[in-house]
Amino acid sequence: MNEVKNPAALSLISLYEISKLLNSSLNLEKTLREVLNLLSSYMQMRRGLISLMGDGGRLEIMAAAGMSNEAARQGKVRPVHGMAARILSSGMPIVIPNLKDEPDLAGSGEHDDSLDDEKVAYIGVPIKTTEKAFGVMSIERVWDGAGDVNFESDVRFLAMAANLVGHAVHLRQAVAKDREALLEEKHRLQKELTGAKSSGVKGSLPEMIGTSGAMRDVFGEVLQIAASSTTVLLRGESGTGKELIARAIHANSPRKNGPFVKVNCAALSETLLESELFGHEKGSFTGATQERKGRFELADKGTLFLDEIGEISPAFQSKLLRVLQEREFERVGGNKTLKTDVRLICATNRNLEEAVTSGEFRADLYFRINVVPVFVPPLRERRDDIPLLARHFLDRFNDENKRKLVMSDDALENLMSCYFPGNVRELENCIQRVATTTKGDVIKGADLPCQKNLCLSSALWKQSAPMRSLSDAQDHDADFGEEELAATGTDGVEAGLSGDSMPSRNRLVQAMEKTGWVQAKAARLLGLTPRQVGYALKKYNIPIKRI
Repeated sequence: MNEVKNPAALSLISLYEISKLLNSSLNLEKTLREVLNLLSSYMQMRRGLISLMGDGGRLEIMAAAGMSNEAARQGKVRPVHGMAARILSSGMPIVIPNLKDEPDLAGSGEHDDSLDDEKVAYIGVPIKTTEKAFGVMSIERVWDGAGDVNFESDVRFLAMAANLVGHAVHLRQAVAKDREALLEEKHRLQKELTGAKSSGVKGSLPEMIGTSGAMRDVFGEVLQIAASSTTVLLRGESGTGKELIARAIHANSPRKNGPFVKVNCAALSETLLESELFGHEKGSFTGATQERKGRFELADKGTLFLDEIGEISPAFQSKLLRVLQEREFERVGGNKTLKTDVRLICATNRNLEEAVTSGEFRADLYFRINVVPVFVPPLRERRDDIPLLARHFLDRFNDENKRKLVMSDDALENLMSCYFPGNVRELENCIQRVATTTKGDVIKGADLPCQKNLCLSSALWKQSAPMRSLSDAQDHDADFGEEELAATGTDGVEAGLSGDSMPSRNRLVQAMEKTGWVQAKAARLLGLTPRQVGYALKKYNIPIKRI
């Protein structure tokens, strides 16, 4: 290819290449940096800067050539940056034939690497699409200083390049504004659609958010069991929303006009828990200055929710068992027998079957509370609900803090890829944290703590990622040894169950109960083969029920 020597033709080719660069990517900083690199070869410039007006009305360096963007933003071009401010305010180009002759730029020696006999010229032009400038493009170039030099052609060429940059920036700003408007409209429509779906379902659960198959199954169970007064045991990891489901059961039951009383059994000692549940008489112990009703009395004709039921002591388990069997109790320090009419809903994140086997939990109490089990899936098994939940928590944050934040698509994609060992509670905390620290109106993927190595729970989920649920975490031998494989009469390849595909004990028991303990049906429900289900049953030492 012959070298182009005609200056006019070379200018035209350079402008054409600049226009191609500006249309090649939506990454503005990267594109502007490439434009400066192209100018460095055409105009033999030593340095170049492109600055645009920021939200605060001040110039912000968007791209630099001949030095790093970081060095430029740290103020190592501050004297020349002051010239850019003059260009912005006047809207006119500025040419300085030799920077060393300008007393106002005496402090620029920090970035001056020119030789003693070199002359460095500064040329700066405004970036604008109308009469008002919103940016500055400037270059520094070395010339030999011989004779009279006319910089008019350089100014004219740089002004045309700045004009191209101005239109590209204006177009990107318009696209970003339209995109934010579309995201907000999409969010609004999704909320309306979710509300329409909810209002169109008889006995809907406005307390709950979720459209995934896993949650639809849970909603169906809730609506079915709410009509009775049967004792319910909610199973699932911490943070999955078991209390919300308990409230939904109460709200859709015949007892909805009665009280809903909750107690966290793990937060109280055995003595305090007894007084909290059964109440106490005046003078029954030190500090009991007056009679006090217990939660069983307060929940009469309503629902009593016992959270973390698996944490109560063996001694207190026998006291609770009597109340559940006889529906009567005495206050602490009293001898009067009181009757109670409550619906009991219990919740636990423990493997109660193992606790019963080890003697930590009474078998008779287990059978008394495990009448209708409801398994609440962890968030990683209902990833389709993450966008709905994230937007719900963001809406709540906006209402409380008078903000108008929206989430970008890449932020939602990053959230959907997280493991969330803390489940919905962790997601809510994550949204509140990123919403608090975000300066603009759009939460981007790069704003999330996990993208900045600031997510402390990532250490948990990276360790837990091969495990499907809490019971897997407790039985973290998902990578099976040779003796276990030999005992089952199969090998790892034939079993086809790895840590990722191995169903949790809870899910396996749930599938078996739903299918009447028919392994073939349970296998279809879990997406496994009957042989794999049989292998998992042996692995978890689950006895087969004959119905």
